[in-house]
Amino acid sequence: MSMSTEAPAARLPDWVRRSIGTASQVSTVQKIIRERGIHTICEEGRCPNRAECYSQKTATFLLMGPVCTRACAFCQVTSGKALPLDPQEPEKVAESIQLLGLDYVVLTSVARDDLPDQGAGWFCQTMTAIRARTPHVQIEVLTPDFRANFACLQKIVEAKPVCFNHNIETVRRLSPHVRRGATYERTLSVLRHVKSLDAQLPTKSGLMLGHGETETEIIETLQDLRAVGCDRLTLGQYLQPSQDHLPVQQYWTPEEFDHLGKVARDLGFAQVRSGPLVRSSYHASEMT
Repeated sequence: MSMSTEAPAARLPDWVRRSIGTASQVSTVQKIIRERGIHTICEEGRCPNRAECYSQKTATFLLMGPVCTRACAFCQVTSGKALPLDPQEPEKVAESIQLLGLDYVVLTSVARDDLPDQGAGWFCQTMTAIRARTPHVQIEVLTPDFRANFACLQKIVEAKPVCFNHNIETVRRLSPHVRRGATYERTLSVLRHVKSLDAQLPTKSGLMLGHGETETEIIETLQDLRAVGCDRLTLGQYLQPSQDHLPVQQYWTPEEFDHLGKVARDLGFAQVRSGPLVRSSYHASEMT
């Protein structure tokens, strides 16, 4: 089948036009997180699915501040000198989850290469705080690569999340251009290490399509992920956050995403979400 429909970056196809969602659902979450000075990637990244996720009692919290120590060319999160950690953040996140009545949360973070453990312990402190208030809440982690530090990964695994997610983002050829400060092989190493620590812990990864990759390269990436035991997969369309970010090279159609989803399932992924507006945490609770 012919893949990768090219289109001018300024012209968004109908299938990737963002929906603002239900204002009341979005504003309720915004009010609670702003009052506490915490962040969600749903808001920082202006995710098109946030109202839907909020209505399903899921959200993705961005730990350790809104400033990342890396500057990936596709990412909307601000990069620069990281801010000091807020010692109350774990408790604030836990309180927000309780107030919102969430059942499933994803904890992610900016890269914090400035910290001795790159923030691994902060993930664990936040999980502990959440469980103290709402023991029933399921917690998925979506982590940076921790530079593949085995001790950092061990901390996270021992904290018993229900899923360990780390995104490969793009294909091998494009990784140096798209992912500044991260590498393709390091991501595979992280996912391999996690499986070696706990073979029963589901691992997950995702790609944002539209950087100029080919179908053959996508399939090779999926094969590489399966080779390190990755169980779950998300495939979505990259959308340029601003003129300062990488332009979209191509828009993949919903039918093409369906095709790639079938390919992924045939390769052995247990759970697959594939569609233009799919993001790393989209319907995450349904992938457990």
